[in-house]
Amino acid sequence: MIRVQVRYSGRVQGVGFRATCVWIAQTVVDSADPITGWVRNEAEGDVLLEAQGSPAAVEGFLKEVGERLARNIVSAGRAEMGVVEGERGFGIAR
Repeated sequence: MIRVQVRYSGRVQGVGFRATCVWIAQTVVDSADPITGWVRNEAEGDVLLEAQGSPAAVEGFLKEVGERLARNIVSAGRAEMGVVEGERGFGIAR
């Protein structure tokens, strides 16, 4: 299991970015290999996302986010994070 944090910049707020990430995590990703984590808007205009799951599921999720939202993303900075035990689901954080 891995956890990845990605900071997206560009035109990523006010365009359904967070809702699309939740939709991808809940419907596009294989339910037998789920993604947990969260996505939120940041004060400076970026969107911050943390995704956790098997390496294949996380990479597939991030690839799908990148493809579906490519027109909005200018850059995506990625960092490995520690796994959060007991986390359930993927949602929008405030």
